[in-house]
Amino acid sequence: MNSNTKIARYKVIGLMSGTSLDGLDIVCCEFTLNNNKWHFKLKANETLKYSDKWKIQLANAHLLEGSALQLLDIDFGFFIGKACNKFIEKNKLRGIQFIASHGHTIFHQPKKKFTFQMGNGNAIHQITNLPVVNDFRSLDVLKGGEGAPLVPIGDHLLFSQFDVCLNLGGIANLSRVEKGKRVAFDICFANMGLNYLAEKTNKAYDKDGKEAAKGEVNIKMFNQLKKQYLQWKKSRPSLGREGFEKSIRPILNNDTILLRDRLRTMVESISHEIVESLPQESNLKLLATGGGAMNLFLIKCIQEKLGNKAQVITPDAATVNYKEAIVFALLGVLRIRNEVNVLKTVTGAPTDSSAGVMIGF
Repeated sequence: MNSNTKIARYKVIGLMSGTSLDGLDIVCCEFTLNNNKWHFKLKANETLKYSDKWKIQLANAHLLEGSALQLLDIDFGFFIGKACNKFIEKNKLRGIQFIASHGHTIFHQPKKKFTFQMGNGNAIHQITNLPVVNDFRSLDVLKGGEGAPLVPIGDHLLFSQFDVCLNLGGIANLSRVEKGKRVAFDICFANMGLNYLAEKTNKAYDKDGKEAAKGEVNIKMFNQLKKQYLQWKKSRPSLGREGFEKSIRPILNNDTILLRDRLRTMVESISHEIVESLPQESNLKLLATGGGAMNLFLIKCIQEKLGNKAQVITPDAATVNYKEAIVFALLGVLRIRNEVNVLKTVTGAPTDSSAGVMIGF
């Protein structure tokens, strides 16, 4: 197909399970390629909250031995497949061409050329009888890249009207164009830390940042976090559960500091690291998405630190909450077209990739 003269359309289900264990994000997206420009329409979306059992299983999966890990991978694939079937039936969706699934990251150790996203693609295919694209990170990691972040190709093709695309998920990351190339990197832990602290009060998260807003910044704790991020900035690694557990969680576990002060300090740390990572330009348009974009106090702190330098724009709730799932659906489309969907300029790999394992096509 000559994309210069013909319009290409794809109707795809995109799946994302984030590090903060909020649930399984499911979208049905319609992509149109017209005159070399991609457009998307969100046809349906839903977050399937994890049961306590699944939360525990996913949170502790990295502790399992080989055969138990493989069994859980298959079980989670069946769980995803059944969730897709219900989603399709509930929304009366027709003409779905395939499923693009990110899965749930259990291991991410690119220095060892190893990354693993749970949610067996063959199991998803078996349950849904639809083709599946999954495992988007492994090829880049095997090439010597970080296998992350992957969303920047979506920023480039779908959200290019913004100077900076900021994702406030379990981990905060951004992408932007620098000297004509798309660059991106993980900045700091965001919801992973905030939710970890909120759970100490038996809450899944600090709604609107209200508890953090009552607290005061603890300078010692702030400096401990700052010191750790300074070390990471030297090599700009992709951040994962391992780094959080080893380096950040011990700082957050300081019970001599009031919980609301720890939450406030974490917000201060996140907003500081984000502002420090932005280009030294004025009049920037910054798109904020991910669960943290709904944290009114966090967004307020970021905007206050930016002043007139940049405008933080929070789009409609569906785009805020489902941008990553939308982009993984797009990654699937690019994969079946055998086009680049992982950028070497953001992962550090020697070459771009058209990544993802295709099943049932």
